[in-house]
Amino acid sequence: MKTRQFLMVGAGLSGAVIGRELAEHGHEVTIVDSRSHIGGNCHTERDADTDVMVHVYGPHIFHTDDEEVWNYVNRYANFLPYKNRVKTTSKGQVFSLPVNLHTINQFFGKTMRPDEAHAFITQEQADTSIADPQSFEEQAMRFVGRDLYEAFFKGYTIKQWGCHPSELPASILKRLPVRFNYDDNYFFHKFQGMPENGYTDMIAGILDHPSITVKLNTTFERSMSDEFDHVFYSGPLDGYFDYELGRLGYRTLDFERFTYDGDYQGCAVMNYGEEKVPYTRITEHKHFAPWEAHDGSVCYREFSRAAGPDDIPYYPIRQVKEKALLNEYVERANKAQNVTFVGRLGTYRYLDMDVTIRESLDTAKAALEAVSEGKALTPFFVSVL
Repeated sequence: MKTRQFLMVGAGLSGAVIGRELAEHGHEVTIVDSRSHIGGNCHTERDADTDVMVHVYGPHIFHTDDEEVWNYVNRYANFLPYKNRVKTTSKGQVFSLPVNLHTINQFFGKTMRPDEAHAFITQEQADTSIADPQSFEEQAMRFVGRDLYEAFFKGYTIKQWGCHPSELPASILKRLPVRFNYDDNYFFHKFQGMPENGYTDMIAGILDHPSITVKLNTTFERSMSDEFDHVFYSGPLDGYFDYELGRLGYRTLDFERFTYDGDYQGCAVMNYGEEKVPYTRITEHKHFAPWEAHDGSVCYREFSRAAGPDDIPYYPIRQVKEKALLNEYVERANKAQNVTFVGRLGTYRYLDMDVTIRESLDTAKAALEAVSEGKALTPFFVSVL
């Protein structure tokens, strides 16, 4: 099979995983990234003063039921056990999330057993008149009732998404479970952990191949495509087309970083569910590596707002207006030559790390099959709309 020259735009998970798979099958891979580091938003680095491993663009916790993906990341990093146990401050008290039996008993001042709590929530609290919830607010009211909704979901959601929960689809809340036991592990997945030396070290391992060349501080321009057989683009889909049809909507995050001599909050993530508190949460990064011991601490206050042209896009909004514009960009992308759009930004979808890796492995496999059969690579190997 003839050696192909591939360009990866972005040195995050998508570019690294696809690039590695292509390189291992004899192809030459060049990866460019406009930032000064690899890893994209998963980038981690040691704080010079405290030696805490900091998740520079906000915390990333690895969790998956995909054993192949779990085995894949463990080839390049030593993953240590980590359970995400989120706390939230509301009405002058600290509760555990997701809403579980402890949360319910504490909030209502009761000592209910699981079956009693289930009956209490479903029969006395939940709004059973809502047969088919259409919005986030209706879904919450149907699931847990007004009291828990207003204490834990309403204010946080307004701050996170910049709109009232009645304007958001019900599907967003379907990811938030309610448990009638004392399990406070935020995720259900079989495999959960953190890379011992951070995500950047893991991605460096993936990129460590003689057929991979990484060029940082390098902004992609479409004219670069002429030097390669094919481009895998993990930047913003609308950005590839110079925003000619308008900009897709994103939420971005601002981090107010501060240090503390000691243990600031006793947990990795503390949410603030009340709208009057301007930030959504505080993350204390040394708690993301509980196997380490540090006297000092690095914390982030996290603020969410609409992304502007110069901001880092985090969460695709994907409401009616954005979906209409997305349709137009996908139509244009399907006519583009020698480029495949991948990853969170390239497909304008919220993706967890494990899903990003799974899609990258599948994309690389499909691309290699197409190359071996002499077929053209498609602009999308996943369903975007």
